[in-house]
Amino acid sequence: MKITKKHITNIAFVVLIGLMIYPPTKVYFIRLISFSPSEIKIEKQIKIEDTNWQLKGLNTKNINLKELENKVIFISFWATWCGPCIAEMPSMQKLFDDYKDKVTFLFVTNEDWQTVSEFYTKKNFDFPTYNQVSIAPKELESSSIPTTFILDKNKKIVVDKRGAADWNSTTTRNILDKLLN
Repeated sequence: MKITKKHITNIAFVVLIGLMIYPPTKVYFIRLISFSPSEIKIEKQIKIEDTNWQLKGLNTKNINLKELENKVIFISFWATWCGPCIAEMPSMQKLFDDYKDKVTFLFVTNEDWQTVSEFYTKKNFDFPTYNQVSIAPKELESSSIPTTFILDKNKKIVVDKRGAADWNSTTTRNILDKLLN
């Protein structure tokens, strides 16, 4: 049987699809195409009205959003089984390492601590992680993960990103630095 250009193209296509389905390659590909999140225009930023949102700390103390007065807040809704979440977390870890003393980070999941702890150990992550005790404010509702928000000191949503992003970017750092000043 003679191998034609069409056969080679079909084989390459099947291999590419196979690589996209294979989890490590999928995560790597998502990482490659993730861009920096962008800031919402000031006139379109919305303020969280009901800040009574209770979170149970899995590896940190319990917290309520209303207690975080005059704080810049980074909120990530994620799961250990979510490919896009896994893809963006190394960039989040680098951002967290540099800003953890200046920005309040809230990593929110529905999973139990044992599952999260095993995942963190395997991946070398150490984010402050929470389960929701009460329903999140309506302004933070999302039907997809990952979903990440950055709030200014007045609890206005400055960044609303659904899907994976490169959080360790100059753009994100500039947004945080501006909000901290």
